[in-house]
Amino acid sequence: MREQGLKPPIAPHGDTAERMKPEFALDCGWGRLVFAQTFDNPDSMIAALSGEQPDRRDIAVYVRDPHVLLANAPQELFLDPSHTYRLDLSRYRPSRKSPKGFFIRRLTSQSDADAINRIYAARSMVPVPPEFFWSRRDARSIIYFVAEDEQTGEILGTVTGVDHMRAFNDPEKGSSLWCLAVDPVARHPGIGEALVRRLAEYFTPRRAAFLDLSVLHHNEQAIALYEKLGFQRVSFFSVKRKNPINELLYTGPETDAAFNPYAAIIVKEARRRGIRVEPVDAEAGYFRLTQGGRTVLCRESLSELTSAVALSICDDKSITRRMVSAAGVRVPAQLDGGSSAEEIAAFVERCGRIVVKPARGEQGRGISVGVSDPDDVKAAIASAKTVSETVLLEEYIEGEDLRLVVINYRVVAAAIRRPPSVVGDGERTVRQLIAAQSRRRSAATGGESRIPIDAETERTVREAGYELDDVLPAEKGIAVRKTANLHTGGTIHDVTDIVDKTLVDAAIAAARAIDIPVTGIDLMVKSPSRPDYAFIEANERPGLANHEPQPTAERFIDLLFPLSMPAAARRTMQKELDGDC
Repeated sequence: MREQGLKPPIAPHGDTAERMKPEFALDCGWGRLVFAQTFDNPDSMIAALSGEQPDRRDIAVYVRDPHVLLANAPQELFLDPSHTYRLDLSRYRPSRKSPKGFFIRRLTSQSDADAINRIYAARSMVPVPPEFFWSRRDARSIIYFVAEDEQTGEILGTVTGVDHMRAFNDPEKGSSLWCLAVDPVARHPGIGEALVRRLAEYFTPRRAAFLDLSVLHHNEQAIALYEKLGFQRVSFFSVKRKNPINELLYTGPETDAAFNPYAAIIVKEARRRGIRVEPVDAEAGYFRLTQGGRTVLCRESLSELTSAVALSICDDKSITRRMVSAAGVRVPAQLDGGSSAEEIAAFVERCGRIVVKPARGEQGRGISVGVSDPDDVKAAIASAKTVSETVLLEEYIEGEDLRLVVINYRVVAAAIRRPPSVVGDGERTVRQLIAAQSRRRSAATGGESRIPIDAETERTVREAGYELDDVLPAEKGIAVRKTANLHTGGTIHDVTDIVDKTLVDAAIAAARAIDIPVTGIDLMVKSPSRPDYAFIEANERPGLANHEPQPTAERFIDLLFPLSMPAAARRTMQKELDGDC
Protein backbone atom coordinates (compact mmCIF):
# COMPACT_ATOMS: atom_id res chain seq x y z
CA MET A 1 0.00 0.00 0.00
CA ARG A 2 1.48 3.32 -1.02
CA GLU A 3 0.58 6.95 -0.69
CA GLN A 4 3.04 8.20 -3.32
CA GLY A 5 3.19 7.49 -7.02
CA LEU A 6 1.32 5.34 -9.49
CA LYS A 7 4.39 3.47 -10.69
CA PRO A 8 4.76 -0.03 -9.20
CA PRO A 9 7.83 -0.40 -6.97
CA ILE A 10 9.83 -3.56 -6.53
CA ALA A 11 9.25 -5.53 -3.35
CA PRO A 12 12.18 -4.86 -0.96
CA HIS A 13 13.21 -8.45 -0.36
CA GLY A 14 16.07 -8.93 -2.74
CA ASP A 15 16.31 -10.36 -6.23
CA THR A 16 14.15 -13.36 -5.45
CA ALA A 17 11.16 -11.29 -4.36
CA GLU A 18 8.21 -11.07 -6.75
CA ARG A 19 7.40 -7.77 -8.36
CA MET A 20 4.10 -6.13 -7.52
CA LYS A 21 1.50 -7.17 -10.10
CA PRO A 22 1.00 -4.35 -12.64
CA GLU A 23 -2.39 -2.75 -13.28
CA PHE A 24 -4.09 -4.98 -10.74
CA ALA A 25 -7.87 -5.03 -10.18
CA LEU A 26 -9.45 -7.54 -7.79
CA ASP A 27 -12.97 -8.80 -8.56
CA CYS A 28 -15.02 -8.73 -5.33
CA GLY A 29 -18.38 -9.72 -6.80
CA TRP A 30 -20.03 -6.34 -6.19
CA GLY A 31 -17.33 -4.71 -8.35
CA ARG A 32 -13.56 -4.47 -8.56
CA LEU A 33 -10.94 -2.91 -6.32
CA VAL A 34 -8.56 -1.11 -8.67
CA PHE A 35 -5.29 -0.64 -6.76
CA ALA A 36 -3.89 2.67 -8.00
CA GLN A 37 -0.34 2.00 -6.79
CA THR A 38 -0.01 -0.74 -9.41
CA PHE A 39 -0.72 1.61 -12.33
CA ASP A 40 1.89 3.63 -14.27
CA ASN A 41 -0.35 6.47 -15.46
CA PRO A 42 -3.87 7.94 -15.21
CA ASP A 43 -4.88 6.81 -18.70
CA SER A 44 -4.43 3.13 -17.90
CA MET A 45 -6.40 3.52 -14.68
CA ILE A 46 -9.24 5.30 -16.51
CA ALA A 47 -9.27 2.47 -19.04
CA ALA A 48 -9.53 -0.04 -16.20
CA LEU A 49 -12.43 1.81 -14.56
CA SER A 50 -14.18 2.08 -17.93
CA GLY A 51 -14.46 -1.71 -17.87
CA GLU A 52 -16.95 -1.60 -15.00
CA GLN A 53 -19.78 -4.11 -15.55
CA PRO A 54 -23.51 -3.20 -15.35
CA ASP A 55 -24.95 -3.12 -11.82
CA ARG A 56 -21.46 -3.30 -10.32
CA ARG A 57 -19.43 -0.67 -8.47
CA ASP A 58 -15.68 -0.46 -9.08
CA ILE A 59 -13.47 1.53 -6.71
CA ALA A 60 -10.00 2.89 -7.44
CA VAL A 61 -8.19 2.97 -4.10
CA TYR A 62 -4.96 4.67 -2.94
CA VAL A 63 -5.06 7.30 -5.69
CA ARG A 64 -2.14 9.66 -5.12
CA ASP A 65 -3.23 12.54 -7.34
CA PRO A 66 -7.02 12.36 -7.66
CA HIS A 67 -7.19 15.86 -9.16
CA VAL A 68 -5.06 14.71 -12.10
CA LEU A 69 -7.13 11.56 -12.59
CA LEU A 70 -10.43 13.47 -12.49
CA ALA A 71 -9.13 16.13 -14.86
CA ASN A 72 -8.61 13.42 -17.46
CA ALA A 73 -12.18 12.03 -17.18
CA PRO A 74 -14.39 14.64 -15.46
CA GLN A 75 -17.61 13.33 -17.04
CA GLU A 76 -16.94 9.74 -16.06
CA LEU A 77 -15.27 9.78 -12.63
CA PHE A 78 -15.77 11.45 -9.25
CA LEU A 79 -13.94 11.65 -5.92
CA ASP A 80 -15.57 9.35 -3.38
CA PRO A 81 -16.68 11.35 -0.28
CA SER A 82 -15.27 8.74 2.11
CA HIS A 83 -12.51 8.80 4.69
CA THR A 84 -9.81 6.14 4.89
CA TYR A 85 -8.98 4.74 8.32
CA ARG A 86 -6.00 2.54 9.22
CA LEU A 87 -5.39 0.13 12.08
CA ASP A 88 -1.71 -0.49 12.89
CA LEU A 89 -1.82 -4.25 13.50
CA SER A 90 1.45 -4.22 15.46
CA ARG A 91 -0.36 -2.17 18.11
CA TYR A 92 -3.70 -3.97 17.99
CA ARG A 93 -4.81 -5.76 21.17
CA PRO A 94 -7.67 -8.31 21.20
CA SER A 95 -10.66 -7.74 23.45
CA ARG A 96 -10.89 -9.66 26.71
CA LYS A 97 -14.61 -10.12 26.14
CA SER A 98 -15.98 -12.86 23.91
CA PRO A 99 -19.12 -12.41 21.78
CA LYS A 100 -22.28 -13.48 23.61
CA GLY A 101 -25.17 -15.17 21.85
CA PHE A 102 -23.34 -15.41 18.52
CA PHE A 103 -20.01 -16.52 17.10
CA ILE A 104 -17.82 -15.55 14.15
CA ARG A 105 -16.81 -18.08 11.50
CA ARG A 106 -15.74 -18.34 7.86
CA LEU A 107 -18.28 -18.56 5.05
CA THR A 108 -18.98 -22.24 4.46
CA SER A 109 -22.12 -22.74 2.38
CA GLN A 110 -24.42 -21.47 -0.34
CA SER A 111 -26.97 -20.55 2.33
CA ASP A 112 -24.34 -18.29 3.93
CA ALA A 113 -23.98 -16.51 0.58
CA ASP A 114 -27.76 -16.05 0.33
CA ALA A 115 -27.88 -14.67 3.88
CA ILE A 116 -25.08 -12.20 3.14
CA ASN A 117 -26.98 -10.89 0.11
CA ARG A 118 -30.12 -10.56 2.25
CA ILE A 119 -28.18 -8.34 4.66
CA TYR A 120 -26.65 -6.38 1.76
CA ALA A 121 -30.16 -5.73 0.40
CA ALA A 122 -31.39 -4.58 3.81
CA ARG A 123 -28.45 -2.14 3.94
CA SER A 124 -28.94 -0.90 0.34
CA MET A 125 -25.60 -2.40 -0.68
CA VAL A 126 -24.73 -3.91 -4.06
CA PRO A 127 -25.54 -7.65 -4.04
CA VAL A 128 -23.07 -10.32 -5.10
CA PRO A 129 -23.90 -13.33 -7.28
CA PRO A 130 -24.20 -16.15 -4.69
CA GLU A 131 -22.03 -18.44 -6.79
CA PHE A 132 -19.23 -15.86 -6.52
CA PHE A 133 -19.09 -16.26 -2.74
CA TRP A 134 -19.11 -20.00 -3.05
CA SER A 135 -16.43 -20.11 -5.75
CA ARG A 136 -14.18 -17.89 -3.62
CA ARG A 137 -14.69 -19.72 -0.31
CA ASP A 138 -11.15 -21.14 -0.47
CA ALA A 139 -9.53 -18.08 -2.05
CA ARG A 140 -6.47 -16.71 -0.30
CA SER A 141 -6.83 -13.05 -1.27
CA ILE A 142 -10.52 -12.54 -0.27
CA ILE A 143 -11.76 -13.63 3.17
CA TYR A 144 -15.40 -13.73 4.27
CA PHE A 145 -16.51 -13.92 7.88
CA VAL A 146 -20.09 -14.16 9.14
CA ALA A 147 -21.67 -13.78 12.57
CA GLU A 148 -24.07 -16.63 13.40
CA ASP A 149 -26.74 -16.69 16.11
CA GLU A 150 -25.93 -19.54 18.51
CA GLN A 151 -29.58 -20.47 19.02
CA THR A 152 -31.26 -19.92 15.65
CA GLY A 153 -28.35 -20.35 13.24
CA GLU A 154 -29.33 -17.09 11.50
CA ILE A 155 -26.57 -15.03 9.90
CA LEU A 156 -26.49 -11.70 11.74
CA GLY A 157 -23.65 -9.88 9.99
CA THR A 158 -20.75 -10.16 7.60
CA VAL A 159 -17.38 -8.64 6.76
CA THR A 160 -14.99 -9.07 3.85
CA GLY A 161 -11.21 -8.85 4.08
CA VAL A 162 -8.63 -8.46 1.30
CA ASP A 163 -5.05 -9.67 1.71
CA HIS A 164 -2.97 -7.27 -0.37
CA MET A 165 0.10 -9.49 -0.23
CA ARG A 166 -1.79 -12.46 -1.67
CA ALA A 167 -3.65 -10.28 -4.14
CA PHE A 168 -0.85 -8.28 -5.80
CA ASN A 169 2.38 -8.85 -3.84
CA ASP A 170 2.03 -5.61 -1.89
CA PRO A 171 5.51 -4.62 -0.64
CA GLU A 172 3.93 -2.76 2.27
CA LYS A 173 2.17 -5.93 3.50
CA GLY A 174 -1.25 -4.29 3.69
CA SER A 175 -4.77 -5.61 4.13
CA SER A 176 -8.19 -3.99 3.97
CA LEU A 177 -11.73 -4.35 5.30
CA TRP A 178 -14.79 -4.12 3.02
CA CYS A 179 -18.54 -4.65 3.22
CA LEU A 180 -19.02 -4.66 6.99
CA ALA A 181 -22.79 -5.09 7.37
CA VAL A 182 -25.01 -6.09 10.29
CA ASP A 183 -28.62 -7.18 9.87
CA PRO A 184 -30.71 -4.15 10.94
CA VAL A 185 -33.05 -6.44 12.91
CA ALA A 186 -30.26 -8.24 14.82
CA ARG A 187 -30.83 -8.12 18.61
CA HIS A 188 -27.31 -8.87 19.84
CA PRO A 189 -25.03 -5.93 20.67
CA GLY A 190 -21.44 -5.79 19.47
CA ILE A 191 -21.78 -7.75 16.21
CA GLY A 192 -19.98 -5.15 14.09
CA GLU A 193 -17.13 -4.82 16.57
CA ALA A 194 -16.72 -8.60 16.78
CA LEU A 195 -16.51 -8.90 12.98
CA VAL A 196 -13.88 -6.14 12.72
CA ARG A 197 -11.84 -7.70 15.51
CA ARG A 198 -12.01 -11.14 13.93
CA LEU A 199 -10.64 -9.75 10.68
CA ALA A 200 -7.82 -7.93 12.49
CA GLU A 201 -7.00 -11.11 14.39
CA TYR A 202 -6.97 -13.06 11.12
CA PHE A 203 -4.41 -10.77 9.49
CA THR A 204 -2.15 -10.16 12.50
CA PRO A 205 -0.51 -13.64 12.62
CA ARG A 206 -0.14 -13.48 8.83
CA ARG A 207 2.23 -10.55 9.33
CA ALA A 208 0.05 -7.92 7.73
CA ALA A 209 1.27 -4.48 8.75
CA PHE A 210 -2.08 -2.74 8.82
CA LEU A 211 -5.80 -3.00 8.11
CA ASP A 212 -7.40 -0.19 6.11
CA LEU A 213 -11.05 0.65 5.47
CA SER A 214 -13.15 3.29 3.73
CA VAL A 215 -16.19 4.87 5.40
CA LEU A 216 -18.55 7.62 4.24
CA HIS A 217 -17.64 10.91 5.89
CA HIS A 218 -21.04 11.33 7.59
CA ASN A 219 -21.36 7.78 8.97
CA GLU A 220 -20.75 8.90 12.54
CA GLN A 221 -21.83 5.63 14.15
CA ALA A 222 -19.36 3.55 12.13
CA ILE A 223 -16.54 6.08 12.56
CA ALA A 224 -17.06 6.03 16.34
CA LEU A 225 -16.69 2.22 16.31
CA TYR A 226 -13.51 2.30 14.23
CA GLU A 227 -11.90 4.99 16.36
CA LYS A 228 -12.81 3.03 19.49
CA LEU A 229 -10.90 0.05 18.06
CA GLY A 230 -7.80 2.15 17.36
CA PHE A 231 -8.23 3.05 13.68
CA GLN A 232 -6.74 6.41 12.70
CA ARG A 233 -7.64 8.53 9.72
CA VAL A 234 -5.06 8.61 6.91
CA SER A 235 -4.86 10.71 3.74
CA PHE A 236 -5.69 8.28 0.96
CA PHE A 237 -8.30 8.88 -1.72
CA SER A 238 -10.72 6.72 -3.68
CA VAL A 239 -12.28 7.39 -7.07
CA LYS A 240 -15.45 5.85 -8.53
CA ARG A 241 -17.39 5.95 -11.79
CA LYS A 242 -20.52 8.00 -12.25
CA ASN A 243 -23.24 5.36 -12.45
CA PRO A 244 -26.80 4.91 -11.10
CA ILE A 245 -25.55 3.09 -8.00
CA ASN A 246 -23.24 5.96 -7.04
CA GLU A 247 -25.56 8.77 -8.11
CA LEU A 248 -26.30 10.14 -4.63
CA LEU A 249 -22.56 10.43 -3.94
CA TYR A 250 -21.80 12.87 -6.78
CA THR A 251 -25.02 14.80 -7.42
CA GLY A 252 -24.81 16.75 -4.17
CA PRO A 253 -27.39 17.16 -1.38
CA GLU A 254 -30.98 16.60 -2.44
CA THR A 255 -33.84 18.96 -1.68
CA ASP A 256 -35.83 16.08 -0.18
CA ALA A 257 -33.51 15.63 2.78
CA ALA A 258 -36.41 16.37 5.16
CA PHE A 259 -38.52 13.47 3.87
CA ASN A 260 -38.86 10.44 6.13
CA PRO A 261 -37.78 7.03 4.73
CA TYR A 262 -41.34 6.16 3.60
CA ALA A 263 -41.62 9.26 1.41
CA ALA A 264 -37.95 9.28 0.40
CA ILE A 265 -38.06 5.79 -1.14
CA ILE A 266 -40.91 6.89 -3.45
CA VAL A 267 -39.34 10.25 -4.27
CA LYS A 268 -36.06 8.55 -5.17
CA GLU A 269 -37.78 6.10 -7.55
CA ALA A 270 -39.79 8.91 -9.15
CA ARG A 271 -36.66 10.97 -9.79
CA ARG A 272 -34.91 7.92 -11.21
CA ARG A 273 -37.63 7.75 -13.87
CA GLY A 274 -37.50 11.45 -14.67
CA ILE A 275 -40.74 12.29 -12.84
CA ARG A 276 -40.77 15.79 -11.37
CA VAL A 277 -41.00 15.92 -7.58
CA GLU A 278 -42.37 18.97 -5.80
CA PRO A 279 -42.17 18.92 -1.99
CA VAL A 280 -45.46 20.18 -0.54
CA ASP A 281 -44.81 19.53 3.17
CA ALA A 282 -41.70 17.37 3.43
CA GLU A 283 -41.87 17.10 7.20
CA ALA A 284 -45.32 15.51 7.00
CA GLY A 285 -44.43 13.41 3.92
CA TYR A 286 -46.48 15.33 1.34
CA PHE A 287 -45.17 15.71 -2.23
CA ARG A 288 -46.53 16.20 -5.75
CA LEU A 289 -45.39 14.06 -8.70
CA THR A 290 -45.71 15.28 -12.28
CA GLN A 291 -44.95 13.66 -15.61
CA GLY A 292 -46.30 15.08 -18.86
CA GLY A 293 -49.87 16.18 -18.23
CA ARG A 294 -50.42 13.93 -15.19
CA THR A 295 -50.01 15.17 -11.61
CA VAL A 296 -50.59 13.14 -8.44
CA LEU A 297 -50.50 14.44 -4.87
CA CYS A 298 -49.19 11.93 -2.29
CA ARG A 299 -48.57 11.57 1.38
CA GLU A 300 -46.00 8.77 1.43
CA SER A 301 -47.85 5.78 -0.12
CA LEU A 302 -51.29 7.43 0.23
CA SER A 303 -52.24 9.07 -3.07
CA GLU A 304 -55.22 10.66 -4.76
CA LEU A 305 -56.03 7.24 -6.19
CA THR A 306 -57.26 6.13 -2.75
CA SER A 307 -60.82 7.37 -2.33
CA ALA A 308 -62.16 9.12 0.74
CA VAL A 309 -64.56 6.20 1.23
CA ALA A 310 -61.72 3.65 1.29
CA LEU A 311 -59.82 5.91 3.66
CA SER A 312 -62.79 6.11 6.04
CA ILE A 313 -63.21 2.32 5.99
CA CYS A 314 -59.58 1.80 7.01
CA ASP A 315 -59.83 4.55 9.61
CA ASP A 316 -62.44 2.62 11.64
CA LYS A 317 -61.25 -0.91 12.44
CA SER A 318 -64.77 -2.12 13.30
CA ILE A 319 -66.04 -1.11 9.85
CA THR A 320 -62.96 -2.62 8.18
CA ARG A 321 -63.66 -5.90 9.93
CA ARG A 322 -67.29 -5.98 8.77
CA MET A 323 -66.39 -5.19 5.15
CA VAL A 324 -63.69 -7.83 4.80
CA SER A 325 -65.70 -10.42 6.71
CA ALA A 326 -68.55 -9.98 4.23
CA ALA A 327 -66.01 -10.72 1.47
CA GLY A 328 -65.19 -14.08 3.02
CA VAL A 329 -62.00 -13.08 4.83
CA ARG A 330 -61.60 -14.79 8.23
CA VAL A 331 -61.71 -12.41 11.21
CA PRO A 332 -61.30 -12.92 14.99
CA ALA A 333 -64.17 -12.53 17.46
CA GLN A 334 -64.71 -8.93 18.58
CA LEU A 335 -66.60 -6.91 21.22
CA ASP A 336 -67.22 -3.20 21.63
CA GLY A 337 -65.16 -1.79 24.50
CA GLY A 338 -68.22 0.12 25.64
CA SER A 339 -70.03 -3.10 26.58
CA SER A 340 -71.04 -3.82 30.16
CA ALA A 341 -68.53 -5.17 32.66
CA GLU A 342 -70.36 -8.51 32.63
CA GLU A 343 -70.19 -8.77 28.84
CA ILE A 344 -66.49 -7.90 28.86
CA ALA A 345 -65.77 -10.46 31.57
CA ALA A 346 -67.67 -13.14 29.64
CA PHE A 347 -65.81 -12.25 26.45
CA VAL A 348 -62.43 -12.48 28.17
CA GLU A 349 -63.37 -15.81 29.77
CA ARG A 350 -64.46 -17.18 26.40
CA CYS A 351 -61.33 -16.00 24.57
CA GLY A 352 -58.78 -16.57 27.34
CA ARG A 353 -56.64 -13.61 26.30
CA ILE A 354 -57.65 -10.57 24.28
CA VAL A 355 -56.30 -7.60 22.36
CA VAL A 356 -57.51 -4.14 23.33
CA LYS A 357 -57.12 -1.45 20.69
CA PRO A 358 -58.55 1.89 19.64
CA ALA A 359 -61.01 1.72 16.75
CA ARG A 360 -59.14 4.60 15.15
CA GLY A 361 -55.40 5.17 15.18
CA GLU A 362 -52.15 3.96 13.67
CA GLN A 363 -48.53 3.05 14.40
CA GLY A 364 -49.50 0.76 17.29
CA ARG A 365 -50.57 3.54 19.64
CA GLY A 366 -52.88 2.49 22.46
CA ILE A 367 -52.80 -1.25 21.67
CA SER A 368 -52.45 -3.84 24.45
CA VAL A 369 -51.90 -7.46 23.44
CA GLY A 370 -52.58 -10.69 25.30
CA VAL A 371 -54.32 -9.23 28.38
CA SER A 372 -56.60 -11.34 30.58
CA ASP A 373 -56.44 -9.97 34.13
CA PRO A 374 -59.51 -7.76 34.85
CA ASP A 375 -57.38 -4.88 36.12
CA ASP A 376 -55.10 -5.10 33.05
CA VAL A 377 -58.15 -5.12 30.78
CA LYS A 378 -59.53 -2.04 32.49
CA ALA A 379 -56.16 -0.25 32.22
CA ALA A 380 -55.82 -1.27 28.57
CA ILE A 381 -59.26 0.17 27.75
CA ALA A 382 -58.31 3.43 29.45
CA SER A 383 -55.05 3.54 27.46
CA ALA A 384 -56.86 2.88 24.16
CA LYS A 385 -59.37 5.65 24.92
CA THR A 386 -56.53 8.19 24.95
CA VAL A 387 -56.20 7.48 21.22
CA SER A 388 -59.84 6.91 20.22
CA GLU A 389 -63.13 7.25 22.05
CA THR A 390 -64.27 3.94 20.54
CA VAL A 391 -62.35 0.91 21.83
CA LEU A 392 -62.44 -2.64 20.49
CA LEU A 393 -61.83 -5.90 22.33
CA GLU A 394 -60.63 -8.67 20.07
CA GLU A 395 -59.89 -12.35 20.45
CA TYR A 396 -56.13 -12.89 20.86
CA ILE A 397 -54.80 -15.10 18.07
CA GLU A 398 -51.53 -16.91 18.69
CA GLY A 399 -49.03 -16.66 15.85
CA GLU A 400 -46.91 -14.26 13.88
CA ASP A 401 -47.83 -10.83 12.52
CA LEU A 402 -47.75 -10.92 8.71
CA ARG A 403 -47.86 -7.70 6.67
CA LEU A 404 -48.77 -8.03 2.99
CA VAL A 405 -48.28 -4.95 0.83
CA VAL A 406 -50.95 -4.89 -1.88
CA ILE A 407 -50.50 -2.50 -4.82
CA ASN A 408 -52.93 -2.49 -7.73
CA TYR A 409 -54.54 -5.58 -6.20
CA ARG A 410 -51.34 -7.60 -6.32
CA VAL A 411 -49.18 -8.62 -3.37
CA VAL A 412 -45.75 -7.11 -3.99
CA ALA A 413 -44.17 -7.84 -0.59
CA ALA A 414 -44.85 -9.99 2.44
CA ALA A 415 -43.01 -9.73 5.72
CA ILE A 416 -43.24 -11.12 9.21
CA ARG A 417 -43.23 -8.33 11.78
CA ARG A 418 -41.81 -9.31 15.13
CA PRO A 419 -42.07 -7.44 18.43
CA PRO A 420 -38.87 -5.89 19.78
CA SER A 421 -36.78 -7.96 22.14
CA VAL A 422 -33.47 -7.62 23.96
CA VAL A 423 -30.70 -10.03 24.91
CA GLY A 424 -28.96 -9.68 28.27
CA ASP A 425 -25.22 -9.34 28.82
CA GLY A 426 -25.20 -9.85 32.61
CA GLU A 427 -24.20 -6.22 33.18
CA ARG A 428 -26.90 -3.85 31.95
CA THR A 429 -30.46 -3.45 33.19
CA VAL A 430 -33.46 -4.18 31.01
CA ARG A 431 -34.04 -0.43 30.75
CA GLN A 432 -30.49 0.13 29.50
CA LEU A 433 -30.75 -2.74 27.02
CA ILE A 434 -34.00 -1.31 25.65
CA ALA A 435 -32.37 2.11 25.25
CA ALA A 436 -29.42 0.58 23.36
CA GLN A 437 -31.67 -1.51 21.12
CA SER A 438 -33.87 1.53 20.50
CA ARG A 439 -30.83 3.51 19.34
CA ARG A 440 -29.86 0.71 16.94
CA ARG A 441 -33.40 0.47 15.53
CA SER A 442 -33.57 4.25 15.12
CA ALA A 443 -30.25 4.29 13.25
CA ALA A 444 -31.35 1.42 10.99
CA THR A 445 -34.67 3.07 10.05
CA GLY A 446 -33.79 6.72 9.73
CA GLY A 447 -35.30 7.55 13.11
CA GLU A 448 -38.65 5.88 12.41
CA SER A 449 -38.37 2.96 14.87
CA ARG A 450 -37.97 3.44 18.61
CA ILE A 451 -38.99 1.36 21.61
CA PRO A 452 -41.09 3.42 24.02
CA ILE A 453 -40.75 2.75 27.74
CA ASP A 454 -44.36 2.96 28.87
CA ALA A 455 -46.98 0.92 30.71
CA GLU A 456 -47.21 -1.64 27.87
CA THR A 457 -43.44 -2.15 27.91
CA GLU A 458 -43.41 -2.51 31.70
CA ARG A 459 -46.25 -5.04 31.57
CA THR A 460 -44.52 -7.09 28.87
CA VAL A 461 -41.22 -7.13 30.77
CA ARG A 462 -43.01 -8.04 33.98
CA GLU A 463 -44.73 -10.98 32.27
CA ALA A 464 -41.26 -12.25 31.37
CA GLY A 465 -40.37 -12.23 35.08
CA TYR A 466 -38.33 -9.03 35.27
CA GLU A 467 -38.56 -5.36 36.15
CA LEU A 468 -37.10 -2.58 34.02
CA ASP A 469 -34.26 -1.97 36.47
CA ASP A 470 -33.30 -5.66 36.82
CA VAL A 471 -30.02 -6.83 35.26
CA LEU A 472 -30.84 -9.34 32.55
CA PRO A 473 -28.66 -12.48 32.70
CA ALA A 474 -26.16 -12.99 29.90
CA GLU A 475 -27.69 -14.45 26.71
CA LYS A 476 -31.22 -14.32 28.18
CA GLY A 477 -33.62 -12.95 25.60
CA ILE A 478 -37.02 -11.44 26.39
CA ALA A 479 -39.69 -9.59 24.41
CA VAL A 480 -40.25 -6.01 25.57
CA ARG A 481 -43.44 -5.27 23.58
CA LYS A 482 -46.29 -7.45 22.35
CA THR A 483 -47.04 -5.41 19.22
CA ALA A 484 -44.83 -5.74 16.14
CA ASN A 485 -45.31 -2.22 14.75
CA LEU A 486 -42.14 -0.77 13.26
CA HIS A 487 -42.70 2.58 14.99
CA THR A 488 -42.57 0.92 18.42
CA GLY A 489 -39.38 -1.02 17.74
CA GLY A 490 -40.69 -4.00 15.78
CA THR A 491 -38.54 -5.69 13.15
CA ILE A 492 -39.42 -6.73 9.59
CA HIS A 493 -38.36 -10.03 7.97
CA ASP A 494 -39.10 -10.62 4.27
CA VAL A 495 -41.07 -13.82 3.48
CA THR A 496 -42.42 -12.93 0.03
CA ASP A 497 -40.93 -16.01 -1.61
CA ILE A 498 -42.56 -18.48 0.80
CA VAL A 499 -45.96 -16.94 1.57
CA ASP A 500 -48.90 -19.32 1.10
CA LYS A 501 -51.32 -18.62 -1.76
CA THR A 502 -54.30 -18.65 0.64
CA LEU A 503 -52.78 -15.69 2.51
CA VAL A 504 -52.12 -13.85 -0.75
CA ASP A 505 -55.71 -14.43 -1.87
CA ALA A 506 -57.05 -13.20 1.50
CA ALA A 507 -55.02 -9.99 1.26
CA ILE A 508 -56.23 -9.29 -2.27
CA ALA A 509 -59.84 -10.07 -1.29
CA ALA A 510 -59.59 -7.63 1.63
CA ALA A 511 -58.13 -4.91 -0.62
CA ARG A 512 -60.91 -5.42 -3.18
CA ALA A 513 -63.59 -5.36 -0.45
CA ILE A 514 -62.31 -1.98 0.70
CA ASP A 515 -61.69 -0.95 -2.93
CA ILE A 516 -58.26 0.45 -2.08
CA PRO A 517 -55.40 0.36 -4.63
CA VAL A 518 -52.54 0.57 -2.11
CA THR A 519 -52.78 -1.00 1.33
CA GLY A 520 -50.96 -2.99 3.97
CA ILE A 521 -53.04 -5.99 5.04
CA ASP A 522 -52.14 -7.40 8.46
CA LEU A 523 -52.87 -11.05 9.18
CA MET A 524 -52.07 -13.19 12.21
CA VAL A 525 -50.67 -16.49 10.93
CA LYS A 526 -49.27 -19.76 12.27
CA SER A 527 -46.61 -19.59 9.59
CA PRO A 528 -46.28 -17.55 6.39
CA SER A 529 -46.08 -20.82 4.45
CA ARG A 530 -49.31 -22.24 5.93
CA PRO A 531 -52.91 -21.27 5.03
CA ASP A 532 -54.17 -20.58 8.59
CA TYR A 533 -54.81 -16.90 9.28
CA ALA A 534 -57.01 -14.27 10.91
CA PHE A 535 -57.44 -10.74 9.54
CA ILE A 536 -56.26 -7.99 11.89
CA GLU A 537 -56.47 -4.69 10.02
CA ALA A 538 -55.84 -2.77 6.80
CA ASN A 539 -53.49 0.21 6.63
CA GLU A 540 -54.26 2.87 4.05
CA ARG A 541 -50.71 4.28 4.13
CA PRO A 542 -48.35 1.29 4.38
CA GLY A 543 -44.65 2.00 4.75
CA LEU A 544 -42.92 0.90 1.56
CA ALA A 545 -39.43 1.15 3.05
CA ASN A 546 -37.85 -1.74 4.97
CA HIS A 547 -39.23 -4.38 2.59
CA GLU A 548 -35.92 -4.99 0.79
CA PRO A 549 -35.33 -6.57 -1.63
CA GLN A 550 -38.96 -6.34 -2.85
CA PRO A 551 -39.67 -3.51 -5.36
CA THR A 552 -42.42 -1.76 -3.42
CA ALA A 553 -41.61 1.80 -4.55
CA GLU A 554 -41.26 0.65 -8.17
CA ARG A 555 -44.71 -0.93 -8.17
CA PHE A 556 -46.20 2.19 -6.53
CA ILE A 557 -44.80 4.44 -9.27
CA ASP A 558 -45.99 1.91 -11.86
CA LEU A 559 -49.52 2.39 -10.51
CA LEU A 560 -49.34 6.19 -10.52
CA PHE A 561 -47.46 6.59 -13.82
CA PRO A 562 -47.82 3.44 -15.93
CA LEU A 563 -46.25 5.13 -18.96
CA SER A 564 -43.00 5.50 -17.01
CA MET A 565 -42.64 1.72 -17.03
CA PRO A 566 -40.43 0.11 -19.71
CA ALA A 567 -42.55 -1.07 -22.66
CA ALA A 568 -41.73 -4.74 -22.00
CA ALA A 569 -42.91 -4.43 -18.39
CA ARG A 570 -46.15 -2.76 -19.50
CA ARG A 571 -46.85 -5.59 -21.94
CA THR A 572 -46.22 -8.19 -19.25
CA MET A 573 -48.56 -6.43 -16.82
CA GLN A 574 -51.26 -6.15 -19.46
CA LYS A 575 -51.01 -9.89 -20.17
CA GLU A 576 -51.43 -10.57 -16.45
CA LEU A 577 -54.48 -8.31 -16.29
CA ASP A 578 -55.98 -9.97 -19.36
CA GLY A 579 -55.34 -13.35 -17.76
CA ASP A 580 -57.16 -12.28 -14.59
CA CYS A 581 -60.16 -11.30 -16.68
